[in-house]
Amino acid sequence: MVKVLVVEDEASIREMIALNLRLAGMEAVEADSAEAALPLLEQRPGCDAAILDVMLPGMNGFSLCETIRRTDQKIGIIILSAKGQEQDKIRGLSIGADDYMTKPFAIEELLARIRLALKKKTENHSTQPGGLCCGLLTLDPNRYEVHYGEELVELTHREFELLRVLLENKNIVVSRDTLLEKVCGYDYMGETNLIDVYIRYLRSKLDDRFGVKLIQTIRGVGYCIKDN
Repeated sequence: MVKVLVVEDEASIREMIALNLRLAGMEAVEADSAEAALPLLEQRPGCDAAILDVMLPGMNGFSLCETIRRTDQKIGIIILSAKGQEQDKIRGLSIGADDYMTKPFAIEELLARIRLALKKKTENHSTQPGGLCCGLLTLDPNRYEVHYGEELVELTHREFELLRVLLENKNIVVSRDTLLEKVCGYDYMGETNLIDVYIRYLRSKLDDRFGVKLIQTIRGVGYCIKDN
């Protein structure tokens, strides 16, 4: 049975989400703060997905998401927030959330997004290749690590997934729409320049840091990672 952690300090919302998860055949685990959620995440069997409110007492949902991603790349994370500003969405996605929904929300849509996040995680981790490389750049999808030569490159979840897609299509131009679908999900409704933002982050951590030009821009089409 799929196990979902619901972290929400407003009891009525938390209980409503948990009830609908159970009606949908999932196990729901509830916490009213990040501090209460952390011990639940350490239990085994672990959670398959987590729904995180941003405005929590103590540690907020963004910080909790970052904490989770430091040790768990497989769990699906959906952030719920009354903050609908684009920079808040980009922040949530860039630190490792799989999706970002604003309040108020339809419970049917939330359930659909949970199923999509779980499906993507299952596909990504059940079909992982042994390793991907381009010159001195190597990506290990099983250990969730990226190295350039002997140096470890620290990437966020979204940056890692974007780099993985580019390496899987090495020397092939991948369109922005395809990258957006692969990295953010086919139903992503946010800013279309999100991929350009992540490309800038990747370039700062790879091209600029190591003095190389791995990621190529094909104007009007998309991006390509090429062997030098």
